[in-house]
Amino acid sequence: MQQPRDRARPDEATVDVHFAALPDALIACRVAEPVFADPRVKESFEALFRSFDGAASFQFFKSFRRVRINFQDTVAAAEARVRLHKSDFNGKELRLYFAQTLHIGSPRLEPPKPDKQFLISPPASPPVGWEQAQDATPVINYDLLCAISKLGPGEKYELHAGTPTTPSVVVHVCESEQDSSGGEEDEARPRPRIIQTRRPEYAGPAQH
Repeated sequence: MQQPRDRARPDEATVDVHFAALPDALIACRVAEPVFADPRVKESFEALFRSFDGAASFQFFKSFRRVRINFQDTVAAAEARVRLHKSDFNGKELRLYFAQTLHIGSPRLEPPKPDKQFLISPPASPPVGWEQAQDATPVINYDLLCAISKLGPGEKYELHAGTPTTPSVVVHVCESEQDSSGGEEDEARPRPRIIQTRRPEYAGPAQH
């Protein structure tokens, strides 16, 4: 574990950070373009590091102009870094850095805590302390029902008087079915019959 240079204050939260003490890989930065395009230059580049470890493997990242060199042991990686760092290769200075492995807290990727799992629809399980809400009792305005019951067909009852800025609220009682239909004469009148459209005769396939 690498110790920080400055001691943390007592009131500050500390984070458990672990570094690999002896890395077994190097990162080559600002690698020349021919290393990615010319097979001969690429072979020469790999030969530099295989002189320290014959089983070294390489990962080329052309977009970033970087190459990761993986060694079998940390001693070979350290020796290659000491001897080849800032050396000249294909007319450019070669820069090598150790590939540090950083772990915060735990070296494993832990799943998130299910603190807000109840937000998933449908929820996997209700949160702690959650209770089913009871439906409220409907509000019945008995005064309104009493006033309407005293009204006759066609009469109205004003709930709220209108103001210059708001309209009035008035309840109208529907007329009886007999009054709205026009009396007994309308009941005796026969209802019109709906005549369906006749289907055309089928003439059959045309003869050629």
